[in-house]
Amino acid sequence: MSRPVEYAVAVDRYLSATALGAGSRRVYRIALVTWAWGLVGRAAPLGRGRRNAAPPAVPLALLDTPQAAARLREAFTARSAAVGARTANRELSALAAAVTWWRAQGWLTGDPVEGLRALPLPEPRKGEGAQPGEDRASVVLRLPAPLREQALWHLLYDTGASIERVLALDVDDLDLPGRRTRERVGGTPLRWGGATGRLLTLLTLGRVGGPVFGTGRGRLSYRRAAEVFTTATRPLDPDGRGWTLRDLRGSGRR
Repeated sequence: MSRPVEYAVAVDRYLSATALGAGSRRVYRIALVTWAWGLVGRAAPLGRGRRNAAPPAVPLALLDTPQAAARLREAFTARSAAVGARTANRELSALAAAVTWWRAQGWLTGDPVEGLRALPLPEPRKGEGAQPGEDRASVVLRLPAPLREQALWHLLYDTGASIERVLALDVDDLDLPGRRTRERVGGTPLRWGGATGRLLTLLTLGRVGGPVFGTGRGRLSYRRAAEVFTTATRPLDPDGRGWTLRDLRGSGRR
């Protein structure tokens, strides 16, 4: 596939190659188009002004220039101030996935988003736990956590599988359209719902192999996954100790 000249065409080709549903593809397109403004040093329009605003024409090669990383960093800072950390983080995740895919096609040589990190989100206040009629899992699955953790926790809750089995999954073990693991994976196939499916799709976009739940250095370990979960749930625990991953698994479907 020849390298496109325009950023907008690269966006179209990337979205056409993904397994996203129509709704998720629309969200990704909006996020990726928003970055076009930042690449030319302009703020993306907000509110109603965004609907009819034509994004600037940007050459894809602009992402391979020495100035690209600085422009994206400035755009991310401005965007988070305008729309909040949660939206800005979601848009950054979309761009990072697209850049990974474009690099795999040989269209980009560098990684202009390598130095960008998601912003921290506000933590719930201590003891702000479940409402009457809710279980712990319902509260945990609403926590403002990084995408990797959200996907892991949802998958554990949906499948009721052992933590070891879930952490051992590789990207090519997943049948994302079918919302299940492939038959070659040992044991009964794991199945999950729509929310978990969307998170797994976002988490694995642009990746053709390797562990589903990775750290950048390798596979996420049980110990590290447990530490992250306990830390994240500590504000919810009136005793301040936090909960365990097995508490979450126990609430899911078996």
